[in-house]
Amino acid sequence: MALLLAVLGALLLEHFHPLTQPAAHYRTFAAYSDWLRDKLDGGEPQQGLIAWCAAVLPALVAVFFVHVWLAHFSAVLGALFGAAVLYFTGGFKYYARAAEDVAQVLDAGEVGQAREALGRWGNVDAAQFGVHDLARVATERVLALSHRQLFGPLFWFVALAFLGPVGPVLYRLSSILDRRWARGDAFGQFAKWVFHWLDWPAVRVTALSFAIAGDFEDAVYCWRTQGADWPDAEEGKVLAAGAGALGVRLGLPLPLADTLLPRPELGLGDEAQAQHIGGAVSLIWRSLALWLALGVLFAVAGWAS
Repeated sequence: MALLLAVLGALLLEHFHPLTQPAAHYRTFAAYSDWLRDKLDGGEPQQGLIAWCAAVLPALVAVFFVHVWLAHFSAVLGALFGAAVLYFTGGFKYYARAAEDVAQVLDAGEVGQAREALGRWGNVDAAQFGVHDLARVATERVLALSHRQLFGPLFWFVALAFLGPVGPVLYRLSSILDRRWARGDAFGQFAKWVFHWLDWPAVRVTALSFAIAGDFEDAVYCWRTQGADWPDAEEGKVLAAGAGALGVRLGLPLPLADTLLPRPELGLGDEAQAQHIGGAVSLIWRSLALWLALGVLFAVAGWAS
């Protein structure tokens, strides 16, 4: 029950007070990770392992002992702390609003404004994007971010619940280090390896959630046959399942700098339109509702027993 209350508390916090991006605690940790790389990167894998431990382990230990200390006084205090940690390791509501802003101006036929909105949000050069390009990229981005900012932290919050709210901290910090350190050199190998294995089960739970909340057969087909073709195969599974669940075609080449950026096709069905961006946001919230319903069932079963 405490676990469910913590999740509900985090979601309520984000609903009424979404985190701004980039959040202050993210900027602080990013600066610390850059400092560690500058000081410890000598081109050896062992140095990457030491730097990862220095970046992540102090935060995990601190979160664990604060949770134990608070839970010793009151289960409610422990749940409140868990809600706060999950809130600060998430932050999807901001991105959902950004996606809906792109969809709104695109639906109104304001292609220029949609390009500007997507460029600010996605940090991409959208100057040559057409209507379908804008809709595809916005839909892809909101699906991918829902995994990194919502379902991934939530999965590890539940999976490592016996350690308090350590799970989402481990996932989010590992995600940040993977993006900032994994550049194909020896130093980033350990960060890449850790996040790969943390993300592996979470990706499949997210993809399955999209399938259940949307068109199950098409979502599973696209997930199994198309996801591995994406440059990031794990992200590709999430996008392919989301595209199949929505009945929309994502991926496909993009016009960038007077050339076409080759990208594999994901999904089945219609060309992407503004309504598919909103449909992706709705799919994400339905998937979250499934998680919560399952949590309520387990809580009620536990209470009844």
